[in-house]
Amino acid sequence: MIWTLMLSGLWLGILTAISPCPLATNVVAISFIGRKAGEQKHVITSGLIYALGRTSAYVILGMAITTGMLGSAEVSRFLQKYMNEALGPVLILLGLLLLGWIGSGVSLQIGTEKLQEKALKGGLIWALPIGLLFALSFCPVSAGLFFGGLLPLALTHEWPIMLPVVYGVGTSSPVVLFALLMAFGSAYVGKTFNSLTHIEIWIRRLAGTVFILAGLYYCVTHIYGFQF
Repeated sequence: MIWTLMLSGLWLGILTAISPCPLATNVVAISFIGRKAGEQKHVITSGLIYALGRTSAYVILGMAITTGMLGSAEVSRFLQKYMNEALGPVLILLGLLLLGWIGSGVSLQIGTEKLQEKALKGGLIWALPIGLLFALSFCPVSAGLFFGGLLPLALTHEWPIMLPVVYGVGTSSPVVLFALLMAFGSAYVGKTFNSLTHIEIWIRRLAGTVFILAGLYYCVTHIYGFQF
């Protein structure tokens, strides 16, 4: 029974990871984590910390709901509406920081320059809040899987912590997998061509571009209501 429950939670997490909205955030997370492709340890650790942030959000939310502190229907509606609306501008801001388009001007140097440096170099710092933020960006499919699939299992079998943990691992598994592939693949490429220092600039630019495009997508679909 225990293994069946764990596999069920993991499978629900994987289904969430490949549903449209979480898949888009996972692509953004992969591009962010992989921007330091030449640093194997940095990429792997960032991926794991991202997974920790995402899992922590589900555990906290699951515990709050299963202990009767919050109503799942109200929380689901709130997160679907306001978190997705907020995510677009946040992604655009992070993309601009990664590209270096903000933070270098005189009027924005106070505090923002350090923020830009952290965004460019401190993936270990930013991976955790990014994981937390992306976990709370529910769309109808992911909300249905979490609130309608996982939480009833957690309530029925009194597993308010373990099931959200397994679910979080499932939702972040694509990012962790790609982090491992990028880390070891990049190390191989670096040994072969000795050119990662030049490639890394373009990887960071690509990450910033992906952030901005994803932010625009979230703004258009969740703020202005356009559907593709």
